[in-house]
Amino acid sequence: MELNQRLYDAFRDQAAQVQVDILSLGLSYTAVQTSNGGTGLAYTYLDNGKTCCQALDSTHYEGRPALEMLQTILDFNPLKRSMGLALINALNHEKALNMSEDPDNKLLFDNLGIGQQTRVAMVGYFGPLMQAFTDRGAVLEVIDMTRGMGDRNEFAAKLRDWADVLFLTSTSILNQTCEDILSQTSSSVRTVMLGPSTPMVPEVFDHLPVTMLAGTAPVDREKVLQAVRNGAGTRMIQRYSRKVHANLK
Repeated sequence: MELNQRLYDAFRDQAAQVQVDILSLGLSYTAVQTSNGGTGLAYTYLDNGKTCCQALDSTHYEGRPALEMLQTILDFNPLKRSMGLALINALNHEKALNMSEDPDNKLLFDNLGIGQQTRVAMVGYFGPLMQAFTDRGAVLEVIDMTRGMGDRNEFAAKLRDWADVLFLTSTSILNQTCEDILSQTSSSVRTVMLGPSTPMVPEVFDHLPVTMLAGTAPVDREKVLQAVRNGAGTRMIQRYSRKVHANLK
């Protein structure tokens, strides 16, 4: 996929200059820490019910050049892509920390123009946002195949003919559906890529109709790594992180 290649190309030189210090494959999230102190996250994506030991080979990345792990963003195995995306977010950690903070998602909703009767399509169910949609009077259509929510064909039709705004989980980068989903949207749809997996790298999305990025930048590295090791989900990880956003268009 072009996006994965663009992510690789954007961080190839930087990855050649540092090592991987920590790789932690948690039940919910994967975390990577690099030798220059960067920490990054990505959803731990297991395909077809495989366990981590079934999905990975015996390669040991800790103490090795980060460039070796960066290759995994291009791998056919989605769990390996989780490792690659977490590394990219670690390499981009300092830049992400300096982006605009949005702790209560107000900037996210304001900049996307979400109000009464705004038609919102959501790929990936984001429970913490539901009350905000209700409070603003938005109309919501959700698809999340891991939860058995939604119909692919009906949702695709909504993207073309109905939606004003698209909330797209950045897990779509890992299962390589991101560009296909975005190709189905009408030109008027305002799209945000969101979630802790989101690479806060505006330039790599130049070829895609993405309006905003909304991601997570770890602040307390030790607490974040502990949360990942203990299988914690998004809510716990965000206690020790900063919600950041970037407008692309």
